[in-house]
This record gives sequence, C-alpha cells and structure tokens, in this order.
Amino acid sequence: MKQFRIFDRRGLLLLLSVLLSAGFFATTLFGYFVSKQAIHDAIIGQDLPLTSSNIYSEIQKDLVRPVLISSTMANDTFLRDWVVKGETGVTEMARYLNEMKQRYGAFSSFFVSDKSAIYYTGEGVLKHVSPTEPRDAWYYRVRDMKQNYEINVDPDLANANALTIFINYRVFDFSGNYIGATGIGLTVDAVRRLIGDYQQRFQRTIYFVDTQGQVVLFGNQTGLAPNLRNTPGLGPLVDRILEEKTGSYQFLANGDNHVLNVNYLPELKWYLFVEQNEEAALAGIRRTLYVNLGISLAVTLVVLFLTHLVLSRYQHRIEEMASTDELTGLLNRHAFTILIDKVMAEYRRAPEPIAMLLADIDHFKEINDRHGHLAGDEVLGSVAGLLLGGLRQSDMAVRWGGEEFLLVLSGCDQAEAQRIAENLRQKIATMPVEVNGKHISVTISIGVSQYDGGELPDETVNRADAALYTAKNGGRNQVEFAAKPGVA
Repeated sequence: MKQFRIFDRRGLLLLLSVLLSAGFFATTLFGYFVSKQAIHDAIIGQDLPLTSSNIYSEIQKDLVRPVLISSTMANDTFLRDWVVKGETGVTEMARYLNEMKQRYGAFSSFFVSDKSAIYYTGEGVLKHVSPTEPRDAWYYRVRDMKQNYEINVDPDLANANALTIFINYRVFDFSGNYIGATGIGLTVDAVRRLIGDYQQRFQRTIYFVDTQGQVVLFGNQTGLAPNLRNTPGLGPLVDRILEEKTGSYQFLANGDNHVLNVNYLPELKWYLFVEQNEEAALAGIRRTLYVNLGISLAVTLVVLFLTHLVLSRYQHRIEEMASTDELTGLLNRHAFTILIDKVMAEYRRAPEPIAMLLADIDHFKEINDRHGHLAGDEVLGSVAGLLLGGLRQSDMAVRWGGEEFLLVLSGCDQAEAQRIAENLRQKIATMPVEVNGKHISVTISIGVSQYDGGELPDETVNRADAALYTAKNGGRNQVEFAAKPGVA
C-alpha cells in the first residue's frame, strides 16, 4: 500500500546542526557581543520554530482529532441510513451518539436532521431547531455554507450552557443531498487548560487567532486585545501575517524585542501564534555563556540527539494520526485526498487504467446488534485485513466510512478489476470471523468503476457508490460494475 510521509527530518536536523555549530564558533572567535547576535539568530531561526513545531504537533494530536471524528460521523453509513429510513427508533440514534461521545472522550455529540428539524444528542431528542430562534442560527448557517465543516464556539444547551467548541459537519445522503449536521464538542475551559499546559511546558506565550485577526482562544497571558490589530507593537504586522499564514516575525513591545512564530492550521481554520520575549531568553543564555563554552557545545550535541529522538517520535505520531484509520489500520479519507492527487499526477504523465472498488459489509448493523460493537470492530478489522492482503504495493486501501472501504487499483483495467473484486468477495464469504469462540459469517457487496481519464476522482468514486447501491438492492454479496459517465 502507498506510503504517506509528512516531512523528511534529516534536512531539519542538518540545518539545526549547522546553525548551532556556527553560533558557538562565533562565540569563541568574536566574544560575548558577537555571540549575542548569534544567539539572537538562533532564537529566530532554530529555537522558536522548533518549539512551535512541537506545539503544532501537540495541537494536531489534541485538537485536530475532533475534526476527523466529526468527518467520520458525517460519512457513517448507519447515521445516513437511519435518516433516509425515516428517523425511526430515537434510541438507536441516541445510543450511536452516546457511543461516539464515550469512545472518543468528547464533551458532547449531536445530530440535527434537516427534514424533521430535530436536535438529537446522546440523551435522545433535545429540541426542534427553528430559523426564528437566535440560538439555532448556527444550524442554518451550516446548512447554507459551501465548506464541509466549521468550528464554532457556542453555549451548549445540552450541558448547562457550558461554553463549547463545536465541530459542525454537513451530512449528505447516498445521492449527495444535504440531510443535516453532526459533530462533537469540546469545552472551551478544557482547551484553555490544554494551552496553559503547553505554555508551562514550553515557556512560550500561545494563542489562537481567526482569519479576521480576532483572538479566539488563549491561555493565562494578559495584554492581548480581542483584535490583534489593537495590540501594541504587533498590530501593524497582523494583516501581513494573516496573508502569509506561516513565518517568523519580530516586534517591540514595552521596550523588549518579541519573536513570533505563526503556523496556519487548515483543519481548524485558525492561526497558531507562539511568542517569545527575546530579552528574557537572552538573560538566561548569557549566564550559560559565562559558565563554559565547552559545556555549551556538549549541550548542543545532546540537544541535537534529543531533537532527533523527539522528531522521530512526533513524525511517527503525526503520520499515523493524519493517514491511518485507528481501528482497521487502513488509510483514512484525509490521506486519500492527498495520495489521490499523486495518483492523478502519475496518470497524466503515463496514462494507465485506474479502477476504484467501493466495498460495503452486508448487514453490518445486524452484526453489531446481535453480537455487540466489539464484535463489529473485530469484523471490520478482519475484513480490512483480507482486503489489504489481496492488493499490490502500488494499490491504495481506504476506510471510507463506517463499514465502507475504498480500493484504488493503479494499472488495472475493467476485466482485471472485476476479477479482483470477485476474488475478494469470495475470499471474505468463505472465511468467517471468529469472535469469542463464535464464527460470524460475513459477506460484502462491491461496486466497481473505471476512471475515464477526464472526470474528477470524486466522480469515479460516486459511480462506484452507485454500483454498490445496485449490488445492495440486487441481493448483496455480489459485484456490480458502474456504467461509463453519461451512459444510463
């Protein structure tokens, strides 16, 4: 299966090593004042960006995960089936939302149906939303927006009006029609405590800013105006920072030079500001310089070694979080959106047939209801393993939804794709999953489509989805091939 890489740490380590070594040689040759300039450069070019990178990694792990969870909910086959079938059995939806909340440690979880205007939570029906109710304005904003999701801060009616960060994700049925909004929430206080912990650990001032320059989340620092344009020293730089999105900046405030590193988090649509007072940092570094330059050099070597270990650890964590479905070990949809661009680029350079197989486990809800969700998880993992075992290194296997899997086969024509799909179907049908001594028979339905060279990848997936729907309606446990674009 295709590999997903975030960055190559060797170049960063090499750059860090060169810059630190240059700084200490300058100290030896030119004395204290030259070393002061070298330290100034080190803070801007190495220390703060490295710290910002570590914090950025932590933020991705702790705050971006809810976006991925909400995306999974929005594409969950159970949720969409439940709405399409008429929203019967409120307890099923409540159990589902409560399970998502408990499984992922969220503060709240919800679904609002566009057809019935009912607001569901893990406790059942909370209320009916109305366009005339100011507190429901968020829903009608989400319904009309073009983006798939938004992050919004609102009081949570279901939890005593606690100020909550909501990830509101649009939900569409299998025909692409909007049917509601779902997602989870985190308390603002919890996130602020998290930022405070980052500040204590990294000894930096940390805050989040939206695309309008408004401070949306911060720790325990003071002196920040609600709109950064009104903050002394920093204000004149705000428009430039928002335009460039990522970079390092300097400004004077209260007579001290401040160094700022900014990263844009596209998943949250916020900017991460990590700020350091350079004068405070230089005071401590001066004392270290007076002790012994030899010790400083030794510390530099240790820092490089520890940096290598830390980067290795965080790179693995980020890559796994960003690309891998936790339950099945397959790629997730976030990784698919990146890797499919590479597949299309390879196709444009050297056109070879590309097939897409969209597989769905038959009667998966009945498996969950009869044997429990843990057994359902075992079935998902087993099916994922069998699908992955039938692929080549160049192929791609993605957890597409709750019990849906997408396989992208490069260099595979229609006949070969149908043969592979049929082999996979037969293989899974003849290999029951053993859970707690019980054998659970599992079958899958597969829709197959062939990329036509001109359509968007999403359109090829949609045709595979239509073929899968035909296979389901035709009795399940079968393979259907999608019609070519424009052919009824």
